[in-house]
Amino acid sequence: MSKRKTYWLCQIIGWTSLVMFEFGAYTLEYGFVQEYFFLALANILLGIILTHLYRLMIQRWNWVRLPLIQLIPRVLASVFVLSAIMTMVNLPIDHVLVPETLVHEPLIIMGYLLSWGKSILAWVLSYTVYLYTEQNRNAAIETILLKTSIRETEAKVLRSQLNPHFVFNALNSIRALVLENPSKAQQGITQLSNILRNSLLADRRKTVELREEIKTVEDYLELEKVRYEDRLNARLKVDPKTHYLQVPPMMLQTLVENAIKHGVQKAIGGGFVELTSWLEDNLLHIRIRNTGALGDTEASNGFGLKNTSQRLELLYGPEASFRIRQETPDVVCADVVMPMQSDSILKRTDTQKVTS
Repeated sequence: MSKRKTYWLCQIIGWTSLVMFEFGAYTLEYGFVQEYFFLALANILLGIILTHLYRLMIQRWNWVRLPLIQLIPRVLASVFVLSAIMTMVNLPIDHVLVPETLVHEPLIIMGYLLSWGKSILAWVLSYTVYLYTEQNRNAAIETILLKTSIRETEAKVLRSQLNPHFVFNALNSIRALVLENPSKAQQGITQLSNILRNSLLADRRKTVELREEIKTVEDYLELEKVRYEDRLNARLKVDPKTHYLQVPPMMLQTLVENAIKHGVQKAIGGGFVELTSWLEDNLLHIRIRNTGALGDTEASNGFGLKNTSQRLELLYGPEASFRIRQETPDVVCADVVMPMQSDSILKRTDTQKVTS
């Protein structure tokens, strides 16, 4: 049932129950009086109209946004005005219909105001608290949606930063081969084409399967092996159970690229890059080890490392982590840990977001 229908149903049931309860008590004591029955119906209609006007007023001027010191006087004044209107309507009629019941009432107006005031006060307080809660809930939802939108935008910006950064380095690698080995250059262009295709997809996808990312890394390593030849020793040890888990696109390629640029490239006799994935404690672990010194890497270029940390934070929050350390004097080790998310889980999560 919609909120509008629920509101009108509560209005009708509430005021009918209240007025008819008093009418029933009067009928039991004095017998059925037709005129009093019509007055009861009029009171039901008047109660609904007056409280509905209060609803329109509090919404129009957004009273629930006011501080309590300003809200409380407005609420009490509204209750007094509504009670006074109900009193002005009922008192003259009761003087005509049941004058004997009013003879011994010294503070008759005050009695009417208090009688109607407590019912109206209950209605006004209930609706004001409901509206205050509803607006706070809507504000919280808007804040969450705004934060989500900002995070989506930030994630997209980080993904888009990968393209020029990668293309620049890859083209430099191929350029060195064009004259000295056209065949290898052609092969390199094919591999670069594959990587660019995946890179373009990365702009439109939050995550990809690990096997897709590994394929991009393999193409990149093949491209770099053409350039470094025997100076680059690449090893991939990927647990088949991790193939279909989701990872940020181009993240591993960026880390491998950093490992080569800041590690293997600077090593006199070349070096190695090793990528390993495994599952542990329901988390996906990815480790990249390479020849190099961490201090040199941080000083020369922190883009890839910072980019990786930011993307993991935006996608998974505190559930993911990225750590890089100097494992031995000449080996750097980078560890990525993230939740196990398959494509089906992500689709189900997206569906839940849409339907919620």
